[in-house]
Amino acid sequence: MPYEMGLVFQWLITLDNHFLSLNLSQKASPFFSRLTEKPIHIYCERYSAREKIQFGVNIMALLLKTTRFIESQIDAFLDIVSDSAMMFQLAVEDYLNDRNEQFEQRLAQIRDNEHRADDLRVSIERFLYERTLIPENRGDVLAILENTDEVIDNIKDSLLQFSIEMPQIPEVLDDLWLQTTKASVAAVEQLVFAVRSFFRDLAAVNNYIHKVYFFEREADHIGERLRRLIFSLDIELSQKSQLRFFAIHIEKISDYAQAVCDRLSIYTIKRQL
Repeated sequence: MPYEMGLVFQWLITLDNHFLSLNLSQKASPFFSRLTEKPIHIYCERYSAREKIQFGVNIMALLLKTTRFIESQIDAFLDIVSDSAMMFQLAVEDYLNDRNEQFEQRLAQIRDNEHRADDLRVSIERFLYERTLIPENRGDVLAILENTDEVIDNIKDSLLQFSIEMPQIPEVLDDLWLQTTKASVAAVEQLVFAVRSFFRDLAAVNNYIHKVYFFEREADHIGERLRRLIFSLDIELSQKSQLRFFAIHIEKISDYAQAVCDRLSIYTIKRQL
């Protein structure tokens, strides 16, 4: 038996009932049909090297198919996160330009995105647990999804507060307001790249994490200038406090992206060990 296939088969032996949980006994292959109750290693002693190699090939094909399905689900989830971030920026621009109807439409879209992201996250979590896939990294994957999902929640909550309170933003603040928004959105977009890389190209994760930190610092710096400008205006103190509240809400979106990356960097190190 070739060395590589021998390693694969030894690996299969250690997984034992894990593969049985994937209903392998229902496959068309005659070898699969004999896998009903006994652990894999018992069958390994009874069948030829050719049957073992064919078994390994079939198992790897099944795992690759399952992995592609999970990757497609995670990609769809991350697409929703990215779409929501870009829509958030457009919604802020609509609000600053008094396009209230468009603003409300974008808020409705982000609400819908939040529900879709929640459904996808739950579906992925259930699939990983039911199929007992990647048990050594499953907790990390679930934590990444749950933490990333919180970013969408905060994007929605920020716009919802705009819709409820309808703050009057002086035109002099528009430029810094948009700059803060763009920096926070850029941090979320780089977060999406980092999470995608975690599943596809582990070596690239730290590069994207670095960019998330950069845009988070930019959002903080621009946000500080925005708040200083707010309190320098000749307006009511109550309005200043309200505007400060909304400015901080926008900054916090980048903070949540950074918080996800803090954990992601640890999970990346664990996978590299």
